[in-house]
Amino acid sequence: MATKIRLQRHGKKGYPFYHVVVADSRSKRDGRFIEKLGTYNPNTNPATIDINFDQTLHWVSVGAEMSDTARAILSYKGVLYKNHLVRGLNKGALTEADVEKKFEAWLKEKDAKIAAKSEGLSTSAQKAEKERLAAEKAKSEARAADIAAKNTPEVEEPAAEVEATEEEAPKAEATEAEEAPKGEVKSEETPEPKKAEEAPKGETKSEEAPKAEKKEEEDKEKSAE
Repeated sequence: MATKIRLQRHGKKGYPFYHVVVADSRSKRDGRFIEKLGTYNPNTNPATIDINFDQTLHWVSVGAEMSDTARAILSYKGVLYKNHLVRGLNKGALTEADVEKKFEAWLKEKDAKIAAKSEGLSTSAQKAEKERLAAEKAKSEARAADIAAKNTPEVEEPAAEVEATEEEAPKAEATEAEEAPKGEVKSEETPEPKKAEEAPKGETKSEEAPKAEKKEEEDKEKSAE
């Protein structure tokens, strides 16, 4: 019977949760299985993987096939690397102490990488949260400033000054207009108009002279008769 290490899907829609199982390669994905090896939760960052290391190593060592995702999970947990070291031990290329030493060094390096990734994610999450709070604070302050500006009554003093300047401008124009006619009156009082008026008086005298001559002629004619 060909065995295969693969995932069985569980969890609700949009939030999958998987079981790592050993099953007959001919059975359905979510059908019967031989043994459950662990769980895999891809919803966390980094993903949460919990497996029975020794039992999983046993199935890998006896030649169980693996799906692509199961292979990636077992490589991430070091099962495939430990299986490689055990093969070297069986061939005599390594001692048991060498196997344990190399695997411990690999585990430390892997744990350091995981810790650095978790710390980086935590730092970035905190930074993003601070930036979000700062943006919300700035927005609320701007909104409060707008509300305060709307509720503040308008200052009337500048408006009164503008009205006063507007009233003073027509008064200044009126005074200028009044001063202009006074100058015109003075110009009319010049002696030129008086000469013009005296001219007609002279004309009346010249008109009276012919009348006196006619009267003298009439008197002469009467005396001649």
